[in-house]
Amino acid sequence: MVDEAGCAEQKINIRRKGLDADGKDHPGRVVALDGIRLFAALCVVVYHYIAYQYVAFGGGWRTDTKELFPRAFPVAAYGWLGVELFFLISGFVICMSCWGKPVRGFFVSRAVRLFPAYWFGVVATTLVVAVIPGPQKPRPWWDVLTNLTMLQEPLGVQDVDGVYWTLFAELRFYLLFALMCWWGLTYRRVLIFCGAWMAASALCAGAGDGPLRMLVMPECSWYFIAGVAFYLMYRFRPNVLLTGMVLTCFCASLPFAHTTWSHLRTYLGHTVPYWPVVVVVGMWFVLMAFLATGRLSWVTCRWLPVAGALTYPLYLLHECIGWQITHVMGERVPPHVIVPLVVAGMLVVSWFVHRYVERPAGRWLRTRMVQAFAQVKGR
Repeated sequence: MVDEAGCAEQKINIRRKGLDADGKDHPGRVVALDGIRLFAALCVVVYHYIAYQYVAFGGGWRTDTKELFPRAFPVAAYGWLGVELFFLISGFVICMSCWGKPVRGFFVSRAVRLFPAYWFGVVATTLVVAVIPGPQKPRPWWDVLTNLTMLQEPLGVQDVDGVYWTLFAELRFYLLFALMCWWGLTYRRVLIFCGAWMAASALCAGAGDGPLRMLVMPECSWYFIAGVAFYLMYRFRPNVLLTGMVLTCFCASLPFAHTTWSHLRTYLGHTVPYWPVVVVVGMWFVLMAFLATGRLSWVTCRWLPVAGALTYPLYLLHECIGWQITHVMGERVPPHVIVPLVVAGMLVVSWFVHRYVERPAGRWLRTRMVQAFAQVKGR
């Protein structure tokens, strides 16, 4: 099976036509991914703006969100599952973007993608929280400096913004996948990697906190592994082995999703049914299956790459800043007006961050990092 797949790699043209942010043809881009990214980000935004509880629990509203949004609350209460969709996408995208690249290329591309907007988000969130009164309080400046490393979780420092915990999960995935890049990506090797990570996740699931569990992260690993398997389907065509791997990841992810659900009352102030969690996670897997099997190749909207570019800044900036604004506006503007206004404002700010921070800072950082690696290689 593996040898046949290896031969198929040479025969199958996997370069799907897409469009870049300027509307030009860009071979290899999966345009539908941009739309899925934006959808996942908006799920998280809606969860924080509509479902997350009032100020006593850290949110921006002064009264019970279920009373403010009686119709939207039951749906928005499951918006946190957008993070699980992000992890699925990440597994797919990282495997796709790293295929055939050396380790240094992988390292440079990830650093350029993550850090410029993140640094801006840490500073901007700190300043807004310090200036605008609300439920969130600014962290001490030394904690802010630690946050700039993106390593605040293992160093025991609180996040400047609560959503940053997912970035450390991404970093651990990148570290593990960097080993694969060093080894060289092939169908056989990536399968071994996925199988080994699944076994380690199962063995560490019941273990206590420690360095090994932190690295293996059984709470999140199943989504990353499934995303990688979906990319193998996309590149080499589906087969029973990859399908079984994906189904195993889906089933294995549910106990951890249940644990998160069991803590929701702390954040929502209300208990919501568990069964929609299983349904929504299942929908995410089905959506990625459609992507992996080419059933979304018809999606070629020119605006989607632009919208997808807003996803990361939107995710970084929306939570604490949005809560502070909501807290200030809540007594003067109706809630059903505040939410779309804040979301629209965040999308506009995200575009400016992408255009005037991410792109120029990313170019500058990429050039300097390539030069630095060239010096290392020369010596």
